[in-house]
Amino acid sequence: MKHTGSHYLLSRLPEWDMFPAVLRGKIRLKGSTATNPVAVGDVVNFEAEVPEGIAEQELAAYVTPENTAVITSVEPRRNYIIRKSTNLSRQSHIIAANLDRAFLVITLDFPQVKLPFLDRLLVTCEVYNVPPVIVLNKCDLYGPEHQEMLEAFREIYEGAGYPIIEVSAHTGQGVDRLRDIVSGRMLPDGNVNEDYDPAKPHVSLFSGVSGVGKSSLIKALDPSLDPKVGEISDVHLQGKHTTTFYEMYSLTSGGFIVDTPGLRGFGLVDLKKEEIALYFPEMLKAAQNCRFTPCTHTHEPGCAVKEAVEAGEISYDRYSSYLGMLDEEGKYR
Repeated sequence: MKHTGSHYLLSRLPEWDMFPAVLRGKIRLKGSTATNPVAVGDVVNFEAEVPEGIAEQELAAYVTPENTAVITSVEPRRNYIIRKSTNLSRQSHIIAANLDRAFLVITLDFPQVKLPFLDRLLVTCEVYNVPPVIVLNKCDLYGPEHQEMLEAFREIYEGAGYPIIEVSAHTGQGVDRLRDIVSGRMLPDGNVNEDYDPAKPHVSLFSGVSGVGKSSLIKALDPSLDPKVGEISDVHLQGKHTTTFYEMYSLTSGGFIVDTPGLRGFGLVDLKKEEIALYFPEMLKAAQNCRFTPCTHTHEPGCAVKEAVEAGEISYDRYSSYLGMLDEEGKYR
């Protein structure tokens, strides 16, 4: 449920009764290239000293900071979100695991959206099989001067197949719809989720850069929660970091949310250059008509992707993000 340094909080979902735990030393570094071998959302096995005959539901009463549970192993993950770490001793950092959906919170302005950053998040969701939803927050601040920008943004990303939800944590616009999707009862397209099972926790990630209003949005979804809410820096119109650790929240309306610190950089992990285009849905579709296979979509003659970009059928901004990923060479801000 929560990870701060070497300390963890666990709970048996769908019950919400957290208790402290630490990580057994032998699995701290075992076979992992990530800075955190255990992430929020992981399903773990643990050992704890409790009296015999104690029901599982009563476990939290016996596991205390003085009598801490010990995480002994991590179950295989069905998916996760990972990014390149700035910690040179390791290669990557797992943001969250076992997710039903990732909500990528952005703002067109206040602060201004950085499309290459958003595209890296989307590619990572595609690679690790986490269905993404783009949440466009602070819609109450967008005036007539933003309409052209908004229409262009929708054309790019809805055209690529990504659902977009316009919300305002301040006015409540779109919050009810978002709440239903987070609970798992509704799908992003507005249809009822026929596979919804209240006994199976629906876990969602909320991620984005600092200042886009993630914490305010979580509080709007459930006023009983109290995530830290920050301000926008007047100097660069960037958000100040408020969330400093990874934490899962239980919503009274149903579902669980993993909140993350505001991200300033997002590097791709374990992705070869020739594979990147496979995770741009609109490029993957066009690439079927390329003259050569494989095609890097950069210099080859008869490249259907380049032709689609020139014809305006594929966004030049998305194509530019793709070229930036090809030329990343260890730079990931």
